[in-house]
Amino acid sequence: MEEQRPEAMRVEIPVGGRIRQAVVVTPTAAPPPDGWPLVLAFHGGQSHPEMMRRFSGLDALAGAGRAVVIYPAGTGSREGMLTWNGGNCCGEAREVASDDVGFARTLLADVARRLPVDARRVHATGMSNGAMMAYRVAAEAADLVASIAPVAGPLALESIAPARPVPVLHFHGSLDQFTPLDGGVGRRSVTRVSHRPVLAGLLDWVRVDGCPETPRREAIPCPDPGLAIERLTWGPGAAGSEVVFYRIDGGGHVWPGRTPDSYLLGPAVPSLDATEIIWDFFAQHPRG
Repeated sequence: MEEQRPEAMRVEIPVGGRIRQAVVVTPTAAPPPDGWPLVLAFHGGQSHPEMMRRFSGLDALAGAGRAVVIYPAGTGSREGMLTWNGGNCCGEAREVASDDVGFARTLLADVARRLPVDARRVHATGMSNGAMMAYRVAAEAADLVASIAPVAGPLALESIAPARPVPVLHFHGSLDQFTPLDGGVGRRSVTRVSHRPVLAGLLDWVRVDGCPETPRREAIPCPDPGLAIERLTWGPGAAGSEVVFYRIDGGGHVWPGRTPDSYLLGPAVPSLDATEIIWDFFAQHPRG
């Protein structure tokens, strides 16, 4: 499908006595008969929606007429330095116990009043602290989201009990110094939060989704120097769910397929197009 320049609008909605904001990027094409799929894209910690747009390249989904992409704004007293209450992380959002799941619910309802929406195809992704927020939305609002695709951020909840099985796709680099693959405090961490190991969180989802305990392992061809990629797949689970993990040996705290904003984030993964893989995953997993 030929890509067009999508349209972006800013929305402001009252939530919990505060005005919350988001950027909504919409295709210029006519909507499908069942309405647009939606992708919630949560920015990383100490970031903001416009940075997430640039960092992830998810606007391409709207440009290709595939989905509406919603970039919510987190909480913070400093402009552009916003965070999410993803569980044990991060920053001001966690300190004030921001109800970010409630915000996501209200935001989706607001967008559904403005645009034709396919309620069976609402998905969530996020980077770093935004990945933690995607996990929390899936755990606490599984009635809304069909599937999630966290990038470079672990599950930040001690336990999960989603109302229905939620398919999960996760990307993580072994050289991530912000949210380490094996857990703990990252060498470059700003928050100094001790994170859970990524695999521990994924195995929680394997359990609640009713997937087999042993994954299928596949080496993914990777021409990038110094990188090796393995895909682990647990499934099928209940209601056709699955848990998929792209483990990137040599990768940093990055969005695969995109050039990171700073060398401090570590090695990029140019050949692995996370945005395209995420969309394919979302398309395979509508909410039944």
